[in-house]
Order: sequence, then structure tokens, then C-alpha cells
Amino acid sequence: MSAPEHPLREMAVHMVETVPQAAALGFKLVSVGESRGSILVPWRAELVGDPATGVIASGVVTSLLDHCCGLAISSAKNERFPTATLDLRIDYMRPAAPRAGVTALAHCYKMTRSIAFVRAHAWDEDPDDPIATAQAAFILNGAPAPGAAR
Repeated sequence: MSAPEHPLREMAVHMVETVPQAAALGFKLVSVGESRGSILVPWRAELVGDPATGVIASGVVTSLLDHCCGLAISSAKNERFPTATLDLRIDYMRPAAPRAGVTALAHCYKMTRSIAFVRAHAWDEDPDDPIATAQAAFILNGAPAPGAAR
């Protein structure tokens, strides 16, 4: 009989591999920890933006970074928590290597009652040579509306 899975990892696996968009893109959980999460999107021909290059489309990288940021927020709260992307700035530094998967790592470094702040980066072969970096802010759904009576 195997040991039960840790609740944070169980939540992360569900979020990364079962949510319809993530499942359609083939996301795989790499790791989850306190205020951090990492996700891999393996290379597949249907995710390529330009068949002449064989490089994963930048839109897939955007989705990966956004989803990874959500994972970091959920791991910070230690529960699945609905969020909405308020601001997501992505700086693309280079295309991914041809026929290579992409990994993202996000860190939720600050959380207020209503907003979470996250940094992330994505790479193909070397985390020290990123494809893109992201800075993001997310509304924590269920938080009181600004100006609402407390």
C-alpha cells in the first residue's frame, strides 16, 4: 500500500494536469513548495508556432507562465484559490530551442488581502539562459472589493 500523497502536491497535480487548458497543452508538474511552483510543457508538434523552426509558440509560453504563477499563489495559500490575472508583463529574450520543451518556475513573493505578486521565468535547456521572464499581479477572488465595508 502506497503512502497518501501530500495535500499540497495533490492540489498541484490536479491544478497542473487536470484543468482543461493545462491538460490540453500537456502541462506536467515539476515541483511545488512553499510559495513556489514549477511546470513543464513538453514539446509537441501541435504546439509549434512556426513549422519551419519547430519552436513552441510564444502563446504557449505565456499560458505556461500565467499558470505557473497561479500554482505559486495556490502553494502560498496551501489551497486551490481562485485568482484573476490583473497584470502580466512578459519579457521575451529569445525563442525556445527547436523541438525543445519549456519549463517555468514561479515564486509568489508578496501577498496582501486582495492581491498576490509573483515573478517567474521560463527556459528550455538552462535555467540561467531564460526564454522569458514575467512579473505579475493577481486579484485574489473572494477578497473584499476595494472600498467595501469590512
